[in-house]
Amino acid sequence: MKALQVPEFSTYEEEATFWDNLDTADFMEVESFLQMNLTRKITENRKALDAHVREIVKWHFSPKTGSPFWLEFAENLDFDPRKEIGGYADLKCLGHFQDEWLRGGPVRRWVPKAYANEPIYVFETGGSTGIPKSRISIRDFHIDYEIFSKTLSDESFPPGSDWLMLGPTGPRRLRLAVEHLAQHRGGICFHVDLDPRWVNQLVRYGKNEELDAYKNHVISQALNVLRAHENVQCLFTTPKLLEALCEKISLPKAGIKGIFCGGTEMDAQFHRFAREELVPGIDFIPTYGNTLMGLATCKPFDPADNYAIIYYPPHPRAVIELVNPENPEETVDYGETGRVMLTTLTKEFFVPRFLERDEAERAEPIPEYPWDGVENLRLLTELQESVVVGVY
Repeated sequence: MKALQVPEFSTYEEEATFWDNLDTADFMEVESFLQMNLTRKITENRKALDAHVREIVKWHFSPKTGSPFWLEFAENLDFDPRKEIGGYADLKCLGHFQDEWLRGGPVRRWVPKAYANEPIYVFETGGSTGIPKSRISIRDFHIDYEIFSKTLSDESFPPGSDWLMLGPTGPRRLRLAVEHLAQHRGGICFHVDLDPRWVNQLVRYGKNEELDAYKNHVISQALNVLRAHENVQCLFTTPKLLEALCEKISLPKAGIKGIFCGGTEMDAQFHRFAREELVPGIDFIPTYGNTLMGLATCKPFDPADNYAIIYYPPHPRAVIELVNPENPEETVDYGETGRVMLTTLTKEFFVPRFLERDEAERAEPIPEYPWDGVENLRLLTELQESVVVGVY
């Protein structure tokens, strides 16, 4: 049997062409090489992550560039984080980022000195668990969505086509981020606003008639955009709004070619429903994002996954670990359920080891994303009765 000869590749395109044109080789040998290649990518990614952590820690704890919060935080430590933190695992010495640190002001304490004279955005979380958390931003949301843009097909999300953003705007970063995504791809973004905090109030107090009236008001505005602007070929929305929209119009006939959809209601059941019944023939891209992390991408669709939703965070800018809820210093095994622990690592914003309110199953690295992912993301079991989410 002839040994498999694999050349060095200068681009991912060359590597893809090599495997596409491979005619005859021992299957097990190919499988073995692919596994070794993935192992190599995992190792390289870990090294790159550690280097990135060192850079970000140095930045945020430097008197010249750091943010007032972290410089003050360092004054209460008996060590210099810039010297002691050599990689991701060493972030444990900082403890867990606390939820209440982001509730209230002054928000400028989070602005790194290096960006003191830059225009500052402030974005908020939903506020379903109390006073909304605030996060400053300068260009992070541009960078996150430019990275995400590279994962979109030009056939399904044509450059130069316009977008409809049907979902929560207001103090969230989502509105500006989707608009930037459209502009980055050469298009214009039309917006239909939804106020999820008002929706939460209607649900909490059982005002179902008002809730239906508000939903119809939002959907009617979306229909106006689709009927008046024929170059709208791309759509961002949430699962429930997508379902409501599809009750009123055929999106393929309206010219929609690609849908980027996110929200807490996104699960395997809805994924199957969307692809098979709501929008068959349209490229359907599930996503997960939040104010603190940015945007995670979904594993490319494979029928063998049985419509499972598997997300991968944007390494090295953000890392997700799934940890034992009873002992957050312990990472769960692959396939096991754990609480989401988020670390955000950008020059604008540093959030080490924040325990989110979500849980999921730990997913293994894949060639496209050689780091851990999360499957079946959902609200923590103990919060599902007390927190209102997924209402839009």
